[in-house]
Amino acid sequence: MDKTSLTDLPFDIDRLHAAYATGLSPAAVMAEVHARIAAAGDRAIFLHLRDPAATADEAASLLPFDPVAYPLWGIPFAVKDNIDVGDAPTTAACPDFAYLAQADAFVVARLRAAGAIWIGKTNLDQFATGLVGVRSPYGVPRNALDPAIVPGGSSSGSAVAVARGLVSFALGTDTAGSGRVPAALNNIVGLKPSLGALSATGVVPACRTLDTISIFGLTVADAWRAYRVACAPDADDPWSRPMPAPALSAPPPGQRIGVPDAASIEFFGDTAQAAAFGTARAMLQAMGATVVEVDFTPFYAVAQMLYDGAWVAERMAAVEPLFRARPGAFHPVTARIIGGADRLSAADAFRGIYRLAALRRQAVAAMAGLDLLAVPTIPTFYSLADLEADPIGPNSRLGTYTNFVNLLDMCGLAVPTGPRGDGRPGSITLLARPGEDARLAALGAVVQAQSGAALGATGWALPAAPAPAPAALPQEMELVLVGAHMSGLPLNSQITGLGGRFLRRTTTAPVYRLFRLPGSPPARPGLVRAETGAAIDVEVWALPMAQVGAFLAQIPSPLGLGRVDLTDGRSAVGFLAEALAVTGAEEITHHGGWRAYLAAQPA
Repeated sequence: MDKTSLTDLPFDIDRLHAAYATGLSPAAVMAEVHARIAAAGDRAIFLHLRDPAATADEAASLLPFDPVAYPLWGIPFAVKDNIDVGDAPTTAACPDFAYLAQADAFVVARLRAAGAIWIGKTNLDQFATGLVGVRSPYGVPRNALDPAIVPGGSSSGSAVAVARGLVSFALGTDTAGSGRVPAALNNIVGLKPSLGALSATGVVPACRTLDTISIFGLTVADAWRAYRVACAPDADDPWSRPMPAPALSAPPPGQRIGVPDAASIEFFGDTAQAAAFGTARAMLQAMGATVVEVDFTPFYAVAQMLYDGAWVAERMAAVEPLFRARPGAFHPVTARIIGGADRLSAADAFRGIYRLAALRRQAVAAMAGLDLLAVPTIPTFYSLADLEADPIGPNSRLGTYTNFVNLLDMCGLAVPTGPRGDGRPGSITLLARPGEDARLAALGAVVQAQSGAALGATGWALPAAPAPAPAALPQEMELVLVGAHMSGLPLNSQITGLGGRFLRRTTTAPVYRLFRLPGSPPARPGLVRAETGAAIDVEVWALPMAQVGAFLAQIPSPLGLGRVDLTDGRSAVGFLAEALAVTGAEEITHHGGWRAYLAAQPA
């Protein structure tokens, strides 16, 4: 590859790996990374830049190219400077707090073991407190698209580095939206995992009970690939919990997506943002989703709690020794926010916990019957001048659709949706229950592809979408779903919560009869093999082998699993009913499937 083509090479993982497969040297790519950083001319992006010789040495030490064994082989990435990298300084954007890390953070170590090469530590709002990206003594990274607009925070440097094509992906953190707001402001993907999915070992806490490492990528596929590598239980992190991280799949059909209703949606007068969200909503409907309007009042009430109650005291707990000893070491706005903890008592903390529990119940009720939510990532845009005039108000408003997410233990994915009418980037965030990260990635990849948005500020077109795995992988079992476990139906979370992923819609061989089984909600069908029958609509999913037992434990009599013949001549394990169970039951074979039967019922 000649110098000109290397200069123009997009840094998304698929195209980098394609170049490596033809003989491109990873050392040459690392040299190009440093050249791009120098050409960017923005010293506020990185707080610590790795010696180019060190990146070249690490690139040269990689084992032979094997993207299966090393899914991030030769991929350059950046690390937010509240996450440790061994033998590099960690500052959290506070010089008086700085220390030399003794080891890689758990997540950094996993990424490097998969072949990724770290480039530098990036700027942030001090102690990850802020959504604007301007609260750092080291300067303000320039927004990749418009230097007049705030870059977003707190993971400002990580987002800008990805948006400018300096690295393929970057680690941020997200407590109140720091992994999503900068993504929206810089036209990239921001993946905020379920709490506990990514270990916090080696991370400077902001609110330890709410923090998560987040991932910025040029594409959903890139962010998901990094997530799959990083996602693993960590015995040294008491908040770590096992979470599914299956291969990227196609989005299942029939999903029900909640959006803020007309009375509660908020854009603070930004009509272009309202129009952009309307376009994104129509895109979801065109993809086959059912969009349901939801009163977002309970979610906003939760969001308000993040900086008005107990969780401010949790921020104080993370930095109190330094705050008491040297309060002048803090950025003035950061000090003002954290200092608010002194107005709170232990009783206030418990009252906040009680109120959150009540509001969480309301939010759960609002999501009943929905697979996920879709919201604007940000309600509007703010400039650097706006923040100079008011350091607090714009920051608070940027968190309108992000502040409640971790308090409610949800996962989120910010996805570019193409330019607004005025040219500024559009973005929506998909939100789901804990462990449903894969559902978001599957839908988000299609949303990004259909939007046609360029990657960040690079002008690079989206690469051809990787084909979702069409069949079960060796560590998965294909499972035929016929009723309430199908996408958009009441028991689907029993599949997705165990890491199941949608493969395809199909029909059975024409040798089955379908019945509505008696019993309490949710209603269930029973599929029975017969000498004369019909083809029945089904869905085929892949379930990790390790979770098959857990799934079997949830199946009530008279249902069970057996071999189901499909219309293409193959067979797979699927739901069948005991023959005696359908005696006297309503036969619904003529409807051709459970969805069609449900659709035919009176409202």
